[in-house]
Amino acid sequence: MKYGLELQENIFAPWRLSYIAYDVLKQELKSRQLDHGWTEQDETDFVHLLDNELAKVYDFVNAKLSEIDARILYCERTIQTLQKNRNMASDANYSMMDEALTEILFDVNDLSRFTRVNFTAIQKILKKHDKWTHLNLKQEYVKKLRHKPLDKQRFDVAIIYISALHDICRNRGKQNMGNSAAGGDQNAFERATAKYWIHPDNITEVKAIIMLHLPVLIFNKDKKYEPSDAAISSVYFDNSNFDLYTGRLQRDEGAEAIRFRWYGPVENKSIFIERKTHHAAWLEGASVKDRFRLDEKDVNAFAEGRYTADMIANDLRQKNLDQATIDNVHFIANGVQESFREKHLEPMLRVFYNRTAFQLPGDQRLRISLDTDLTFIREDHLDSKLRRQPPNNWRRNDLGIDYPFNYVDPTDILRFPYAVLETKLQTHLGQEPPDWLSSLIESHLVHEVPRFSKYLHGACHFYRERLPLLPWWLSEMNVDIRKPRAENIGLTRSRSFKPLIDGRYRRAMIEQKERINQRAVVDGASPPSPRRQRTNSTQDTNGAWLPISRNTDYAVSMADGAATRSDAATTTAAGDNSPPPPPPPEKSKSYYANINSSSRLLAPTYNTDTNISSNIGGESRATKWINRMWGDNRENGFGRSVDDDTGSDPYRRQKVKVRVEPKVFFANERTFISWLQFCALLLTVALNLLNFGDGTSRAVGGVFICISASVAVYALYRFEKRAWMINRRIDGRYDDLWGPAVLCTLLVIALIVNFYLRFK
Repeated sequence: MKYGLELQENIFAPWRLSYIAYDVLKQELKSRQLDHGWTEQDETDFVHLLDNELAKVYDFVNAKLSEIDARILYCERTIQTLQKNRNMASDANYSMMDEALTEILFDVNDLSRFTRVNFTAIQKILKKHDKWTHLNLKQEYVKKLRHKPLDKQRFDVAIIYISALHDICRNRGKQNMGNSAAGGDQNAFERATAKYWIHPDNITEVKAIIMLHLPVLIFNKDKKYEPSDAAISSVYFDNSNFDLYTGRLQRDEGAEAIRFRWYGPVENKSIFIERKTHHAAWLEGASVKDRFRLDEKDVNAFAEGRYTADMIANDLRQKNLDQATIDNVHFIANGVQESFREKHLEPMLRVFYNRTAFQLPGDQRLRISLDTDLTFIREDHLDSKLRRQPPNNWRRNDLGIDYPFNYVDPTDILRFPYAVLETKLQTHLGQEPPDWLSSLIESHLVHEVPRFSKYLHGACHFYRERLPLLPWWLSEMNVDIRKPRAENIGLTRSRSFKPLIDGRYRRAMIEQKERINQRAVVDGASPPSPRRQRTNSTQDTNGAWLPISRNTDYAVSMADGAATRSDAATTTAAGDNSPPPPPPPEKSKSYYANINSSSRLLAPTYNTDTNISSNIGGESRATKWINRMWGDNRENGFGRSVDDDTGSDPYRRQKVKVRVEPKVFFANERTFISWLQFCALLLTVALNLLNFGDGTSRAVGGVFICISASVAVYALYRFEKRAWMINRRIDGRYDDLWGPAVLCTLLVIALIVNFYLRFK
């Protein structure tokens, strides 16, 4: 599709006049070259026109951002008034504010799309200009785009504030009493983990969808949120043979990943020494991530072995910490230093990203993290280039957290094109993923990449010639992960531009949920889910979640991304987030293994006076499945847009989108190779008959050669056709009805001809 048509499809009608005039700019390029070559005056006029369009778009974005900030401030003051005045604190008023915040959230999402579309349009028109005029305006225009940037998401702060206010409305003015920093006890549960890539066009929409169900997790509520609070930086260590990389990629027993991590600005003095171990021997085969904190001034001495585990333990005793904490820190520090000595580890790669975490404070049943601006930067000296000053320092001192790091040598940096979404679902109680999460990960907004590892991806980019194995997902980088927008999925608007969430109004969704909850209380049973459970894969849920007893306030072992920002933390056994093996992993038949309980455990409730538990009653899995696929779902009709005149049948079976797995292509290839093996065998027989037989044998050999060539051509045709059908997800027959039958017939005919010629 031409970009002009694509742009027209993505235009938000109320803002149509504020979009870049792409067609006008394109027409200027064409019309000015019809009767003469491109002149300096033409270039000046075109640049002036492009500058006006850029200024128009940039001013509109700033005006809308100011309007959104004012509306958020108004909602904040109104909610504070409701909290202070009990007479006004009614459910109706809180619902009204919830709808106002939802409208603001939709405007933020629309504004994000607006900036992305216009930035892409400018890039496209600059590319056309350089192609048609043979000039290099695109490079010269970079400074203007940096002065008036449209390529960077600038809506995170607004989403954080909307999330906080939305959470107050959800709880009807009551503050969440959970521990935002720790997120609850983390050392006695299992987690099923899955990872996804998100295209930049969909990042804000995915954040908004998650935020409507889970609040943004803020670690320090006493401090005003700043964009730098989301920054996470890690330096990964390895040796020149990349033993840690290979071990993690192959998932060897006891494979380690060691990194030094800090949060926020580079000036932060708290550095966390982290070690992830696959199937740790001291935990009876469980996989664990453990860590402890050091002051930045002690990190170099620790890495060089001058600041030993015994010295760290003595310093902790002087701080009057309990013995269990000291033993834990000593155990972890001693293990890390032993790896440094035996494996000769050195700083290899820095990984930077901005993380937005979503979780109910104090509730570990579901945690979602979204990492944006993912960047990989070299820290090594393998090519004799001194990147760290002084050379024995544990990290580079010339870097901050100012993404996109334009001052870094292009050969030393890789900017990952997508955001990374990670879902962690507690499974030791049989927790089932909520319906909204299943809908999100089945939608066009995300692209699943099982066992994706940040370090493995960065290492295989910079040091590919040194590595014997590469991760399986590299081939996915050559694929456009964007998919056609599914109907009634995600954030959309009705014909009257009212906000719709999965095709329904927000208030209607809340009312339906309350009706279902009330019915569950009356009937004494959990309501059947109106949707079918998704089919997907898990990362590692078998035996990798054993709790450990070394519970402390200083050392930490936890699931990836669930780190606390405080000096003290808790040691926990964690999910195995270890890197992938070389071949792509097969996906199991269910998204989260060993999951049985209702998803309403995670659904927000708007009735604070009634404790509705999903433990009431229950149904068999078979009954739930039947109800989801064919049951009476008249409730689904509530909340449908009044503009929806499709008249869809509520009893019609929902069509489930199928994700094409790599093993499907491999199966097609194996079938093709099997046919070729038969052709090679038949060709061998034919050549023997031609070379060593009499006249009759040569005739039969010629027949066999013809059959072999025909079968090979037919096999190639079937292979290409199946691959074409798989790529386009075409429903049809993938088996071969006529090929085997025709082949059998030809062989029988060849044998008959052979006997006839031999005995006539």
